[in-house]
Amino acid sequence: QLQLVESGGGLVQPGGSLRLSCAASESTLGYYTIGWFRQAPGKGREGVACISISGIITYYEDSVAGRFTISRDHAQNTVYLQMNSLNAQDTAVYYCAAKRDTTVRTICVVRSVDYWGQGTQVTVSS
Repeated sequence: QLQLVESGGGLVQPGGSLRLSCAASESTLGYYTIGWFRQAPGKGREGVACISISGIITYYEDSVAGRFTISRDHAQNTVYLQMNSLNAQDTAVYYCAAKRDTTVRTICVVRSVDYWGQGTQVTVSS
């Protein structure tokens, strides 16, 4: 059972930045395609950024493309989401998700996930 733990959320002013981290409970995170999802109050969960096992292939939802960057560090067994130019519409609970041996579109677009983290709150407000 893969366990994912997110960290790095918090309160930030509009235009600010945050970096979220997703750490895994085991060293086999390298076998998983990873995605970051978010869920705002009253809305469904949406995939915002996903990264392939190699780290070469990435996917970004249109509203975050150019502002968010997903990356992974296999040595640290961690996936990151760098979020810049944050605005109020980015306010949500952000979740890390994993699925083994799949594509970034399967996770981010089809939303087929095997494991979820517990989520971390991101609030963008002045």
